[in-house]
Amino acid sequence: MSNHNIIEFHASSTTSMSGLARVPGDKSISHRSIMMGSIADGVTQVKGFLEGEDALCTMNAFRDMGVKIDGPVDGKVTVYGVGLHGLKPSSKPLDCGNSGTSMRLISGLLAGQDFDSELVGDASLSKRPMKRVMDPLALMGANIHALEGGRPPLKVRGKRPLKAIHYDLPMASAQVKSCVLLAGLYADGITSVTEPAITRDHTERMLNGFGVQVKTENGQISIEGGQVLKATSIDVPSDISSAAFFMVAASICENADITLKHVGMNPTRTGIIDILKLMGANLELSNHAVVGGEPVADVRIRSAQLKGIQIPEHLVPLAIDEFPVLFVAAANAIGQTVLTGAEELRVKESDRIAVMAKGLQACGIDATPTVDGMIINGVGGQPGTRYHSAEIESQGDHRIAMSFTVAAIRATGTMRIKGAQTVDTSFPGFVQLASSLGLNVQSVKI
Repeated sequence: MSNHNIIEFHASSTTSMSGLARVPGDKSISHRSIMMGSIADGVTQVKGFLEGEDALCTMNAFRDMGVKIDGPVDGKVTVYGVGLHGLKPSSKPLDCGNSGTSMRLISGLLAGQDFDSELVGDASLSKRPMKRVMDPLALMGANIHALEGGRPPLKVRGKRPLKAIHYDLPMASAQVKSCVLLAGLYADGITSVTEPAITRDHTERMLNGFGVQVKTENGQISIEGGQVLKATSIDVPSDISSAAFFMVAASICENADITLKHVGMNPTRTGIIDILKLMGANLELSNHAVVGGEPVADVRIRSAQLKGIQIPEHLVPLAIDEFPVLFVAAANAIGQTVLTGAEELRVKESDRIAVMAKGLQACGIDATPTVDGMIINGVGGQPGTRYHSAEIESQGDHRIAMSFTVAAIRATGTMRIKGAQTVDTSFPGFVQLASSLGLNVQSVKI
């Protein structure tokens, strides 16, 4: 991985944003296109693939297991599938880098192979909880070992016949759901997962696209083992999680009118739009279409005076990755914003509740972390209302680094954001695209 350079972002205020942009491809869909293309029969063509480090980790893992993959070149990737049972043992541990999605989903596929594997990650990933996927896989008959507390590396023993299970997810997690469904392809019988709340359904949609029958009813998703995946073509939508930074940026900027093209509008991911609209954002959707089973639209965002709200808990799983930048929106709103039911934020790339609260407090914003969320009293957005800039420690979390770049729009002085090199994991070219829309941000090698 190329994270040897330590990068800081230096960001300062701006009063005007305009232009058209297409943010990079959806990370969740890019990961899954490689995984499913690899175990499909035939050749899968992908365009709009996110060339970020997380998705490239997934690609390299499958190359290490003997899959021929061409690209990426300008977002185009060709995956020469080896079929459900064609993966080969890797001569070295499979490196998932910073990517929890890679480790959790691939562990489900590896549980059904007839060879042993090891999954490793970087320092951040090595602290993240994997017991949540190990537990259901063990119920299916898999043999997986980890360090104390279920921390990586994960050692997956092969040649274990998997049996179908009915699993009630203890938390709303698309990664755990996806892991169990992918393992279910290798299990004898019908595997089903019941969710406590709706989570993103990219895995189910894409399995359908590869010709696999996945049934969803009343919060239960089920899949029959042994189904063959047939190669297909995938057009990856722009990542709504990446678009979110510019939705908030344009909302809090004094004079903004921007349009983001071809943004993924999967209904399990649009919590950011619903929440911003509740806060009074000026968002318009147009050019609705469906590509490869995934809805997309263009999003026009103009300046708006945001207001504080109690964030409805049913929207929390639909916006879980966008809360760092939503906290910035709340800081610029009139009145109080309260988030509850988001304890999942504490086990992301960083403890996003603690790290965001500390950074906002450093800027002089009244932000109080709670066990499962945050209470933020916004400064309002009138021209001239500013908070001060600060030196922000992003804890190597890409979404925190980008969120404070957005916060700098209404700050005095220069925001110095440390540990920004991980932004490439999800949003290569972030600084260039942000600058093209009017943000004042520079990437500085330390």
